[in-house]
Amino acid sequence: MTTRPVPPVIPAASPGRRPGKHGAGHPMPLASPPGRPDVVYGFGRIDASGRVADRTTIAALGWRGGDRLTVTAEAGVMTARRDPGGMITVPARPYVVIPAPLRRRCGLRAGDHVLLAASPGQDTLAAYSFAVVDQALRDHAQVAGAGRRP
Repeated sequence: MTTRPVPPVIPAASPGRRPGKHGAGHPMPLASPPGRPDVVYGFGRIDASGRVADRTTIAALGWRGGDRLTVTAEAGVMTARRDPGGMITVPARPYVVIPAPLRRRCGLRAGDHVLLAASPGQDTLAAYSFAVVDQALRDHAQVAGAGRRP
């Protein structure tokens, strides 16, 4: 018995993708798990001018060049929110500038890495110093460990 080989089935390229170019199209949509918090996280590094950039978090907020922000700070945490009367303007590129007095107030310096948390529902971006994140993790570990038996 002789059989003919079955020709391979090769799907046509999807719109927006070029054959042979990996990642050239739009990314596949991901399902959101139920109960997922309405926060988008990222990391940034403060440069000498106080700029912090992370495209993902700023894109999640929908902030554009020219938007006005009110920026506040406390120990290790900077918070920015969109405000038509704000004193800080979002530049054309996706970053936020933390003014020097606020960097000093919250203990942030050039070169420091920060955890960025964008809350689109509140239209805010928070930058947490790693010292604050570290302390929160230590506090959580102590509380979690308090209920253990030796």
